[in-house]
Formats: sequence, structure tokens, C-alpha cells
Amino acid sequence: MSTQASNRSYRYPDNSQLPYYNGNLVHVGGNGTYFTPQNHDDIHYISSDDGSQTSNSRAHGFQAQYCTLDSSSANCVYPAHSSTSSQSISGSPLSQQEIQSDHAYGSSPSASCVTQVPGLTLRDIENVMFGPDSDIVSPNSSLLPGTALHENNWRELLGINNGDLRQVLIACGKAVDENACYMDTLMSELRQMVSVSGEPMQRLGAYMLEGLIARLSSTGHALYKSLKCKEPVATSSELMSYMHLLYDICPFFKFGYMSANGAIAEAVKGENFVHIIDFQIAQGSQWMTMIQALAARPGGPPYLRITGIDDSNSAHARGGGLDIVGRRLYSIAHSCGLPFEFNSVPAASHEVMLEHLDIRYGEAVVVNFAYQLHHTPDESVGIENHRDRILRMVKSLSPRVVTLVEQEANTNTAPFFLRYMETLDYYTAMFEAIDVARPRDDRKRISAEQHCVARDIVNLIACEGAERIERHEPFGKWRARLAMAGFRPYPLSPVVNSTIKTLLESYHSHYRLEERDGVLYLGWKKRKLVVSSAWC
Repeated sequence: MSTQASNRSYRYPDNSQLPYYNGNLVHVGGNGTYFTPQNHDDIHYISSDDGSQTSNSRAHGFQAQYCTLDSSSANCVYPAHSSTSSQSISGSPLSQQEIQSDHAYGSSPSASCVTQVPGLTLRDIENVMFGPDSDIVSPNSSLLPGTALHENNWRELLGINNGDLRQVLIACGKAVDENACYMDTLMSELRQMVSVSGEPMQRLGAYMLEGLIARLSSTGHALYKSLKCKEPVATSSELMSYMHLLYDICPFFKFGYMSANGAIAEAVKGENFVHIIDFQIAQGSQWMTMIQALAARPGGPPYLRITGIDDSNSAHARGGGLDIVGRRLYSIAHSCGLPFEFNSVPAASHEVMLEHLDIRYGEAVVVNFAYQLHHTPDESVGIENHRDRILRMVKSLSPRVVTLVEQEANTNTAPFFLRYMETLDYYTAMFEAIDVARPRDDRKRISAEQHCVARDIVNLIACEGAERIERHEPFGKWRARLAMAGFRPYPLSPVVNSTIKTLLESYHSHYRLEERDGVLYLGWKKRKLVVSSAWC
């Protein structure tokens, strides 16, 4: 095996993370402000996106305790936006019973994750603009101006039935979108209704509440980064176990890998030199069965090159760089007698240029985008449309086939509330699918959801602009982008369809497989969740 590294230098993301403190948060003011007692003159450090740290002599503004995303924390305080008009949101979506359950499993209750973001409360802003007695509400609000919101009538005024969690979640998203004065009341109610070990809607609600709080405190990006690759309480082996659990209990990844591999195997029949370019190789798991299949091909195996592209976000889960993937794949290829070469490109997808791919004359090129292209920014993020640029660059390679596997969701350019509703609808189906596979009190399932699913939910709800990484598009938009880049459909064969149907026989009957014009959709009940297609 030869490992070729690109000669371009790449800047890796910073090592900043949310600071962890021990001890309880102490209320120090009437405006919902908290600070953490320290032995360092009460100095609190805030990690910025560039890795630098700034300090405050006294904590102020929002300080959000992310208890649902760190279930070992027992000292949990949510930011209170108004201390005069409604109940402050203090406490965790974790119930006391769940906290005691954490202790039973040996989790330490002392670690607290605190993010400090200076800023005025919503009531402070209202007082400055309209006076302390103002009852101004958003013009789009369901409350009429001058209507008082009391403990006994707010459900009726907002059209929310008692105990309907979905309605409360929708109302909270709408209130945050409108900066409504009753937002605190709703979020306090929501906090009492959610649980990371409850029913699917309760678990999803816990993470959506986390996202709303992070949005209000402008800490969503820092939280997403910490959960994505630098979570202090999870070692690389633990993260791998969480990812493997989801891989086993839900067919989403297997569906994507098997359908893409089927299209690739068909496209390279009879080729002696095959070059697979994977734009997010992660652990390289997708190619293990492909190597074995090519090695057993009648007439002898081809010479296989794999170019693995991935940024440093996956390094923590892998326990190291792309060379780990290269060695693993080489070992499998060597055991099968398959000539193999691995080319590593340690870069984010939008940084990749043609010269990094080391294209050679006479090889059959295939390109794989499995759950990756929605992370590549487009024209809605900045002046450079990397999403379309990458597709045009790939088309210039004259590939035998390009495989695209994506979540079937519309969150890229949707305004906040529509994106919030799409997140609610999409992940309701996903949490229901996970729920039928593992017990609700399963600690591994809870950890898998926290580390592998919750971070995406937080990013969708809390972040905007370049900080929002999760930018899904429905298949219709992907089809238009690929057509504009010069691609035409490469219908998946009936053999692939049959193979996926056999796979789903070992899963719950609520999974649905649909084929339409050579494109495969995998869904849960009536909701399509993943779509797989091929292009040439």
C-alpha cells in the first residue's frame, strides 16, 4: 500500500470546547443571571471560534446548562429570560428520578457544562423599548394585544390542549421565532414534559428544547462542535460503540451503503483499474464488503485505488487520522489478494480541488457522496457555491457512476420556524424507529442519541449562517443541481432493490421501501427519511 497525502496545507478546527466546572450555579441577580463560584477570583473563560479565550470578572447574561446532552450532570440551570413576567426556566429536562438513575449507573453528578454569553434578557429589552409595564407581543402572535397571560388560561389562549407535547413544542418554536413575551412560560412547561428516557416525542422534545436554549444564548455552534468530535466524557472507543449501535438497530446506513455499492459494482464490471473517491470516508466501513466482492470477481480482481476525503471532525471517533482507515482497508485487501492503494485527503469537502484527487489515465472513476453533500455550503451561505462547484468538478472527471445518499429533508434555506417544523417531523419518525429497537431505559441508546443524533438537532435549531452545518435538501433539489452540472440518472438495478428488501425483512414492519424512476426511498410509516440515487 502507498499512502499519498495532498501537498496542500489544511487548517484544522480549533480545540476549543465548552468549559466544565464543578459546583452549583448561584443566582446573583433579579434578571435571571447566574455565576459559578470559583477559587480563581470568579473569572470565567469563554472559548471563541478561533480558539482564543476571553474572561469576565463576573458571569452575566445567558448561561445555559446542557443537561440533556450530558446526562451525568445533576446541577442543571437553564437561562431565565424574564424574572418579572413568568417563571424562570431553571432545572433540567431530566427528572429527579432520572438523575437518581444516573447515580445508580455510576455516573458522576459533579461535572457541569456552562456556556456564558453576555446579553440582555428579553424583558430588559422590552423595558428599554416600551417601558416596564408593556404587554407588547408579536403582531403574528396568537395572543391579541393587551390579553393577559395567566397560569390558568395560557393553554386556552394559545390553542394548546393540556398535556399535548407536540403542540407545546410547536408553540415554543413559534414563540422563539416571534420573540413572544410568553416564551418563558411555554419553555418552562416544555421542560416539565420532556425526558431523555421517555417516549420518542419526549426524547426528541428534550433535544429540541436544548436547541432552543442554545439559540437564545447563541451557543449552538460551540455545543455542536463539542458533541461532534471533542466531547470530554466520551472516548473514541465509546463514540465508536454509539455509532455502531445506531448502525445495527436502524437500517439507514446499511441501506445507503448497500444501494451505493450495488450501483458501483455494476458500473465497474470488467474494469481493470478502479478508482473510488469517497467524499466522507469516516471509518471506511462502506468499502470492506466492496473489496471482498471485487476480489471474488470472475476473471480476477481489478487494481483498486480509494481516495478517502474527511476533515478532522472524524479523527476523534476514529482515534486518529486517515492513515488508520488506509491500514484497515489495506489489510482486508491483502487478505483477499486484491491489489490496493489508498490516497488520503485530510480536508473538508468544500476545500477539495482537482489536484488532490490524483486522477490517472485509464482508470474507471466512481465518486461516492454518502450522507455528506448536505454539509457542503452552497450559495445561501456565502459568495462561493461550493456545493455546485464540487458537482461540476466531479463531472469533469467523466466518472462511470456517482452515488448520492441523503436524508430526505428540507432544511437548507428554510426560515427558522419552517426548519423547526421540518426537524420536528423528520426526527419524530427517526426516534420512533429507534424506540422499537431498544428499551427506553437503555443507557447505550440514550448515549447514542445524545452523541450521534442530538448534535444535528441542536445545529438545525440553534445555528444560522456558516455555523449551521446541517443543510439538507429534498431529492428534487439534488436532482436539479445534478442536472445543471451535466449529470443524467443512472437507475439502480432491480437486484439492488431486491437486496434492500431482503435487508429490511430483519427490521420492523413500519419501515417502507419505495422505488421511483430508479431511485430508492427508505421511510418510516408515511415519512420518507433517506433517498439513494446514482448518476453518470
